[in-house]
Amino acid sequence: MKSIWRILSPTIQAGETYALDRDMSERDALAYWLGADRETFVAEQGGEIVGTYYLRPNQAGGGKHICNCGYMTAPAATGRGVARAMCAHSLHHARKCGFRGMQFNFVVSTNLRAVALWQSFGFEIVGRLPQVFHHPGLGYVDALVMFRTLVEIEGIQGPVALGGHGQRP
Repeated sequence: MKSIWRILSPTIQAGETYALDRDMSERDALAYWLGADRETFVAEQGGEIVGTYYLRPNQAGGGKHICNCGYMTAPAATGRGVARAMCAHSLHHARKCGFRGMQFNFVVSTNLRAVALWQSFGFEIVGRLPQVFHHPGLGYVDALVMFRTLVEIEGIQGPVALGGHGQRP
């Protein structure tokens, strides 16, 4: 749990990419990230946990066939392919679980690296929410809703190994 907190903490405290309270406690952040309604995974390089993501149904009932994910990479691992490997893994795992699509509900528009990465995996911007995120340095900025249907993904190759924690409801 400490290795996950070391990834979550700097991202949450920076307040630039997630709509979470920047003063969120370790206990609350871990309860959110490891919630019973989601599966949580970690990415490892050289025996070190360098990223984490969760996968969960985006909605209940008639919307439970679409999943949602959240991803965070350790600051020291940025640019090493960790987020790319986690996204590839999440798409493969989501399809294996029977999800028919993946939706990101709130991608901060100024998070250009994430937007470009998700688009490289076939996600499309299907909505723009004007000035709904208060960025600590840029003021009010847009958030994007991004979506892609799930298609067959061939073998996942990459520099990281991924392992899971928790159960999908």
